[in-house]
Amino acid sequence: MTSRPEYYTPQPYDPYAEEEQQGGWFNSDGYLPRRPQGHEVRQDYDAPQGYQQVPQGYHQVPQGYDTPQDHGVAQGHPVPQGYDTPQGYHQVPQEYDTPQDYGIAQGHPVPQGYDIPEGYGYDPGAHAYQQPDGQPAYPGQTAEEEPAAPAEPGYHVPETPEVGWDMAASRRRAWVSRAVLLCVLAVQAVLSLRLANTAFQDEALYLAAGHAELQHLLHGTPLPIDYAAYFSGSPQLYPVLAAAVDDVLGLTGARLLSLAFMLGTTGLLYSFTRRLFNERAALAGAALFAVVQSTVVMGYFATYDAAAVFLLALATWIVVRTDRAPVAAVLLAVPVAVLAVGVKYAAGLYLPTIVVLALLTGWPHQGRKAVLRMLLLALGIGAVLGAGMYGTDLMDGVRQTTTNRDHGSDSTALLLQRSGEWGGLMFLTAVGGAVSYVRRSRMNESPAAQRLGNPGWRWRALLGLVLCGTALLAPAYQIHLGTVVSLFKHVGFGLLFAAPMAGVGVTRLIGAHFRYPQLGIMLWTATLCLGISQADWRFGVWPDSSKMIQVVDSHVDREGHYLASTPEVPVYYLRDKTTHRQWQGVFALEYTDKKGTYHQGDEAYRAALRDGEFDLIVLDGLTNPRVDAVVVDAVKGNPHYRLLADLPFRNSSGTGHYRIWTKTS
Repeated sequence: MTSRPEYYTPQPYDPYAEEEQQGGWFNSDGYLPRRPQGHEVRQDYDAPQGYQQVPQGYHQVPQGYDTPQDHGVAQGHPVPQGYDTPQGYHQVPQEYDTPQDYGIAQGHPVPQGYDIPEGYGYDPGAHAYQQPDGQPAYPGQTAEEEPAAPAEPGYHVPETPEVGWDMAASRRRAWVSRAVLLCVLAVQAVLSLRLANTAFQDEALYLAAGHAELQHLLHGTPLPIDYAAYFSGSPQLYPVLAAAVDDVLGLTGARLLSLAFMLGTTGLLYSFTRRLFNERAALAGAALFAVVQSTVVMGYFATYDAAAVFLLALATWIVVRTDRAPVAAVLLAVPVAVLAVGVKYAAGLYLPTIVVLALLTGWPHQGRKAVLRMLLLALGIGAVLGAGMYGTDLMDGVRQTTTNRDHGSDSTALLLQRSGEWGGLMFLTAVGGAVSYVRRSRMNESPAAQRLGNPGWRWRALLGLVLCGTALLAPAYQIHLGTVVSLFKHVGFGLLFAAPMAGVGVTRLIGAHFRYPQLGIMLWTATLCLGISQADWRFGVWPDSSKMIQVVDSHVDREGHYLASTPEVPVYYLRDKTTHRQWQGVFALEYTDKKGTYHQGDEAYRAALRDGEFDLIVLDGLTNPRVDAVVVDAVKGNPHYRLLADLPFRNSSGTGHYRIWTKTS
């Protein structure tokens, strides 16, 4: 069936160029085909204006178009009112036959050359202006173009999960966090390695004692003094290890050993914080801990503090790491915790924290079995500690340096001020993290994490209280003793346990998806600046002793008796020529003069100098200025001594000078 003449050509906007519209038969103008010229229009139609001319090409009816059977125009269909008949339709075209079964209105034969679709009665009077919606009804009107259907996209966005990341651990996440941790450790190492000075008196004491212990263990050489009676840690543990390294690499090697311990501490801190919370909190906590003064200084300080804090971190890591393991696995932490106390007795102050962590970390996974876990750890540590203390001669050292230590005269205000300066910023961050963790437990930013079970607020509150409260133990103990000595190191022990909560505080400060990274950067930068300035000041407190050692080297032998502000320093550097037994310090002296009179305190120094007891006197004016003044007054006009050297030096407090006297007769 053909619905268009042969000469029909589609126009640019012709909705009928491709397919016909249902509902009628129309040409490209939207009207029924016009009758060729010469055909008369029905008398009862008035042609509208503007349609007087008949289009050319309609004078003859196209041949070959038969009128389909069963189609026609129903009889009696009146023409709708208000429609005028276009010119050229006054007469009915000839040669149209009326289809069977259809009534054709009088005077309306079917035009030749057009087929009528089935089901349509053709009546020009009734359907004179059939056109689809949107076609102009009159010349000059413009139809509104139908909006084109959106083009089918060339691709389809796949269905995405609820979140764009996975909460589960992945190899990529692990390697990224480890790379960041390496950067943190590199910063920590650089901060420690930039420190420089000669041996501090504590370093010199432990290294010299370690050499003496080595000689005693290897060759049976008698010890010059009983180090165990007044050391705050076992002289057979860290001092021996450090002395073995010192024999090969010198003081720098012993300090690098401490650096290795502190780097290991930071790594363990990251590991168990990641286990407790997540990678971000672990990295933030490790980054803060790595730059505080205690960490930086202990990382290049050849004392047993670095080894002790490392062992505490290792014991804590074992407790946290075995939270899902069988209950007996927690006993792996027992020897490590006991060894930490053996290295430094003050480390025992933090054992209750480790024992309570055995309960808190095991409770979410093992329930009531966590109580048994805690009891096993406490009993194991107690049994091994008791056997070690009472089976050796270390109890005297524990009493003298820890439990029965002499009280100082430093005020509580001073100790609180120093504690705040050296660890207050990190401690406040930890408190903020603990409070926020109690209020909201979810540590993962994924919305799917809301459906996970989280520990209750009581458990979270206990964890925050234990970790943050541990940071207060050292300042409280030092306030009890009334001394600021070693406070800067002991603050670092407590910050190790507060660091996980400090990491939580930093992540909450930054916000989800790193909303406020500048706040975290500002906090870390402030901690870094404080750590650098305080570490530089701390490492410059004691004077450079290199010139002093050069002067006294030729005046020291195995027979003399010497007085010095810091006798440990020359004993360490000149250990091949002298021992601790030959040296006297400026803190306590008991002396019996040549007449048999017993003296002690300041009077003992005066009596000894009157008798010419000391072959060499070395004072720095810093260690104990009061006794130094007593000695200076005693040697004035004393015929036994002459001034050998006056060596200026510069330290953190300003300038000073070594004054050295040698015996003349």
